[in-house]
Amino acid sequence: MRATDTRKYMESIVAGKILLVGATGLVGGLLTKKLMDQNAGAKLHLLVRRPYREELGKGKVHVQLQENWPATIAKIKPDIAISCLGSTMKKAGSKDEFAAVDRDLVGAVAKAAKAAGAKQFIAVSSTMADSSASSFYLKIKGEAEDLMRAEKFDRLDIIRPGLLRGDRVNDERLGERLAIAASPMMDLLLHGSLRRYRSILGSDVAAAIVALMKQEAHGDFVHDNDAIWQMV
Repeated sequence: MRATDTRKYMESIVAGKILLVGATGLVGGLLTKKLMDQNAGAKLHLLVRRPYREELGKGKVHVQLQENWPATIAKIKPDIAISCLGSTMKKAGSKDEFAAVDRDLVGAVAKAAKAAGAKQFIAVSSTMADSSASSFYLKIKGEAEDLMRAEKFDRLDIIRPGLLRGDRVNDERLGERLAIAASPMMDLLLHGSLRRYRSILGSDVAAAIVALMKQEAHGDFVHDNDAIWQMV
C-alpha cells in the first residue's frame, strides 16, 4: 500500500480519538511514530507520568500523576485505548510497585476507558500470562488481563509477545540485553507451539497494533507471536 493510500486508510478506520499509555516504552514509542507517519497523529492522545520530549505534531500530550489518569481519560473520551505499559521488577523496586503499574494502573486505565466510552482496548501483555501462574511476573500480567476482560469492551485485543527486541532509551535492562544477544540461537530451537517464546521485534508488535485498530469483529482476542507476524 502506498504512503498516501495508507494515510487515507488510517483516516477512514480511526474516526475517533486514540488514547495511548506507555508511549515512553519500546513498543509505545514505535507505535507513536507509526501512527504519526500514517497521519493519525491528530487523533492521538498520549497520557504520561513525566514530560514527553518527542515531537508529536498535532497530537496531544497529557502529563498527569497516575492517580489523576481516570479523570483525564474521562475528559479525553477515547474511542480506542491502547496500553503499552510495562516495567521490570528491578525498575519498579519491589513487587508491590511492580503490581501497582503492570496490574493496577493497567486495570485503572481499562476501567476509565470503558467508562469514557471506548469501544476497543488493545494491550501488550506477556507470553504465558496467567493469573494462576506460580511466577509472580506472569501472575500479575494475568491478573491485569482479567481486569481488562471484566470491563466487557466491544473488542479486547491482548497481545502476548515473546522477548521484545529493539533499542530502548533510558531503560537499562541488563538481563534482557543478555537474553536478546542469545536469542538468535535460542529462536532456532523453538518450533511448533514453542514459537510463542521466540524473540520478536518491538516494531512488529507496534505494526500489529495498527492492524488491530481496523478490526471490527466483537469479542476478546489473544495474539501470540505467530498471530503478530501474520499481521505485519
